[in-house]
Amino acid sequence: MDWMGQRSYIKLVSQARRGDRASMDKLAGQVRGHLYAYVYRIVLRDDLAQDIVQESLLEMFKIFGNLEREDRFWPWLRGIAFNKIRRQYTKQQRRRTVPMSSIPEPALGAKSSEAGLANLVTEELKQIVLASMQKLKPQYRKVLSMRCYEEMEYSEIAELMGCSELSARVMFCRAKKSLQQHLSHNGLGRGALVMALVLFGKMTAPTEAAAANVSVTAATVKAGLAAGVLGMVGSKTAIVSLTTAGVLAAGAVVLPSVTDKRAENVSAEKSSTSLPAAGSMPGITSGSEELWYYYPLKAGGPIMMRLVAADSKAKQPCCTRLQNERANYSFDTRKNTVYIENARMWRTDLRVWPLPGDPDRMRRFISKVEGLHEGPEQVRLNSGGSLVIVKGHGHENGDVVEVTRHRSVLDEEFFIYSWPDGTRVVDNRDAMHRRGWTYFSLEGRVGQDEVSGRGRIPFVYSTCLEHSPWLELKVSGGLKVVDNRADACVYSSDGQMLARYERGSFFAGLARPWMGIHALDTVRRDAAAEQIWFETEQLDAAGSVRVTLRGARGNIVYTINLENDVIEQIEVSTGDGRKAELRFSYIQDVSDVRQEFVEPRIIGAFTLSKQQSPGVLWPIHLVEGGLGKEN
Repeated sequence: MDWMGQRSYIKLVSQARRGDRASMDKLAGQVRGHLYAYVYRIVLRDDLAQDIVQESLLEMFKIFGNLEREDRFWPWLRGIAFNKIRRQYTKQQRRRTVPMSSIPEPALGAKSSEAGLANLVTEELKQIVLASMQKLKPQYRKVLSMRCYEEMEYSEIAELMGCSELSARVMFCRAKKSLQQHLSHNGLGRGALVMALVLFGKMTAPTEAAAANVSVTAATVKAGLAAGVLGMVGSKTAIVSLTTAGVLAAGAVVLPSVTDKRAENVSAEKSSTSLPAAGSMPGITSGSEELWYYYPLKAGGPIMMRLVAADSKAKQPCCTRLQNERANYSFDTRKNTVYIENARMWRTDLRVWPLPGDPDRMRRFISKVEGLHEGPEQVRLNSGGSLVIVKGHGHENGDVVEVTRHRSVLDEEFFIYSWPDGTRVVDNRDAMHRRGWTYFSLEGRVGQDEVSGRGRIPFVYSTCLEHSPWLELKVSGGLKVVDNRADACVYSSDGQMLARYERGSFFAGLARPWMGIHALDTVRRDAAAEQIWFETEQLDAAGSVRVTLRGARGNIVYTINLENDVIEQIEVSTGDGRKAELRFSYIQDVSDVRQEFVEPRIIGAFTLSKQQSPGVLWPIHLVEGGLGKEN
């Protein structure tokens, strides 16, 4: 914390922790301005920022005893304020922002027309920057503020926001891109990004001294101010940028407290599709190729893939398939066109897709069922950020040529796009896949009882935090199953909890597209992990496939839509003749159904200890009435 002397600050915090009221008051006075700047940069409302600062300081007094280390006081206080900001946005049904019109008009003096022009240009630029920041999503302002002005590492941002480091990096990249788009709409070129961030930091600084110390390095945002400004010479934007560059170099620009209470409704920013969206691919060839597997978390977790093969003339290698955290891409080298599709990759021969992180037992079982080579050699992956490159004649018999840890791989161009200039983009996704997530409903029967259910499913990794998967299933006059981000539980008809499992237990055997694997392979790999035999059959040319799991107590038959990458139907039959059928419907337009799909709550979770997950055979347990009983 460079705005307070380290020794005096630690001493002050130490005295405050011992209950010294004068020290507490002095500490609150010293941090108030900087806390206000931090909060205001996110909420962009003076009244709201003042309220959050006041509440944060009051909570600081109440729970000062919870602070474990004096030298971690500022991150601790910042975390209190961040949680209050997050709760504030959770409460709001509609976000309201304050127009940034309170900066006084510049007074042009007669003595220096050059200074007058500089003031005029700076004022114009201020308004552009403030308006652009105002239009950003709140979470984008959060990550920009933490990274650029608090100088937090991505790991610290991830801890505060409750996400992975990868997600923090991705969000920062998207925040930059979104800000750049808003700036460009006002005539500022790509080189203006760093300049705009510096100017916003100076305008929102609590003091002139703090403003003078605001800097955003090119390394922080991977962009250069000088090159961008020089690239705009000759236009009106160039005059604005070059003049302001001198102002920024000179030092402080302080934003007065914004007291304009007028508010306007701002609609949620719509996500735009650009070249780095994704494309599915109906299988891969067996020629000479290179497959990249990226595990942002760990083996068995989400995976991103990139297929590099020779171009149509078999000369230059190029990226022909890409599945990153946003979507699925397929590049047709002959047409110089990238197709963005709903589905992830699957093999044209419908065999299971092997992965280098698969455990030996699972690999041997898949090999036995499919009559295949076991796939690429197994790689021991003990941590996130692992990149595995497999090279050879088809991925099935390829050799692992490189294993490395690379936390920021999804920020790199080769995992965003790597197609030639002038490539045409055709987006074939339906509405729910463009959105990245959707709600679904299910209906059917278990024996003579009717079954109904609902849930939410993210289609890509980038949406799985904000729109996490959940499932609620009800059997008429019987059980209720709830599986959400916290737990998976089974309840009796009178609401009594019968069993508690790890979250995600009832997504075993269901599509989990946000994990980066096609529904066809998700079902079969779940079965292989439990050593359950499976058979695959293509039903029609339109892209429907049937997968049958054959367990000791019965069979489960899945009907899967290959093109949409979803499960359409599950049929269950047990050895004693009992049957069940579940039919899934996926909602394209979710604008009018939100109240019907409120995420279910887990009630009484800690009254029971967790049992072993019922696994991929949970539908058979449901038919037999075994859910909620000891396995």
